[in-house]
Amino acid sequence: MGALAASIASHVPPGVLASLAALPNPGELVRRAVRLEDELRELLRLNGRDGATAEQGGNRAQQTRERFLRAYERLKSELLDDRTFNFDFTDETRQWVAKMMDYNVPGGKLNRGLSVIDSYMLLREGTEVDDEDFYLACVLGWCIEWLQASALVLDDITDNAYTRRDNLCWYKLPTVGLSAINDGVLLKCHVQAIIKRYFKEKFYFVDLMELWNEIGLQTAMGQMLDLITTHTGAKDLARYKIQGYRRIVKYKTSYYSFYLPVACALLLNGAKLSDYVELKNVLIEMGVYFQIQDDYLDCFGDPQVIGKVGTDIEDYKCSWLIVQAMELANENEMKILYENYGKSSTECVAAVKNVYKELDLQDIFLEYESRVYKHLVSTIDAEPDRAIREILKIFLKKIYRRKK
Repeated sequence: MGALAASIASHVPPGVLASLAALPNPGELVRRAVRLEDELRELLRLNGRDGATAEQGGNRAQQTRERFLRAYERLKSELLDDRTFNFDFTDETRQWVAKMMDYNVPGGKLNRGLSVIDSYMLLREGTEVDDEDFYLACVLGWCIEWLQASALVLDDITDNAYTRRDNLCWYKLPTVGLSAINDGVLLKCHVQAIIKRYFKEKFYFVDLMELWNEIGLQTAMGQMLDLITTHTGAKDLARYKIQGYRRIVKYKTSYYSFYLPVACALLLNGAKLSDYVELKNVLIEMGVYFQIQDDYLDCFGDPQVIGKVGTDIEDYKCSWLIVQAMELANENEMKILYENYGKSSTECVAAVKNVYKELDLQDIFLEYESRVYKHLVSTIDAEPDRAIREILKIFLKKIYRRKK
């Protein structure tokens, strides 16, 4: 057993150790402890910081977040008060839009938006970044958060979701209802207006607009694939395959959540996106990993931690879990899945989750996570560009073993 695992064992009361030893397979517990130790060491190596440096990094991250949040207030004010944005708002419409933005845009973890700033600062490492350039990175970061808000408002309606970010979904508010559809469209329109306002005179404006138009189309196509596949799967669960699942995730999640933040930072830094195809491929793979985590947490995560009640089973979603189950289930388990998947009753959901547990999908997920993590670490270490390498490390650190 490694030093870390031995140290943990030395602090466990003897009675607990005796109970562990009495378990059917204590050797497996030891192997898992050793594997966890290896992964912890690997994560520390990936992070590459000692305690003092980590503390300094934490302070910088907090300062960046505070500046980012201040940028939101400025952008919101401009959208509400500048006539080039809002045309002829009344006080009533201005209040509605302000409430709608505050409810849907800044309430998440903000990882996508902050990733634009983190990536940009790494690309500019060694050179001075003035307040204007930093603010422009904040602007594009918030554009991604606006796009995310638009997608979530509309996706929650499509999925008949109930909670989001520890609150009722926007459309579930009594005063909102299906008028949330228009709000989702409006949020996406805000993105185009913000980009035009701040970047119209920049030499990379055309490239930036092409990027956003491409990502917007890819995300919408991913949503369409998700909906079509769900209808298909409702007729026959056996049609849920890993190839189709990866296609959905690539377009619906990976492009806007992982590639878009880095692509925006590259353009801000004057780069040509065509020179970074391999970087794009790695980020897309991270996005697939991220969505598989999301599917796992939808079923096995704590709603109090993840901020929403998972509904993938009830919604007949082509999730990673059902894809794995359809490959591994025996005849009896398959029968249970066909009879219960896509139904909203508590008993049906419990029956599906019980099959997942019988198939050891939790362990299969942990094995997948360990395998893909090691592959990504190896790929990152082989990247010759230090700034790109550090960008990828930050992304991987944020998502590895996440709980929400």
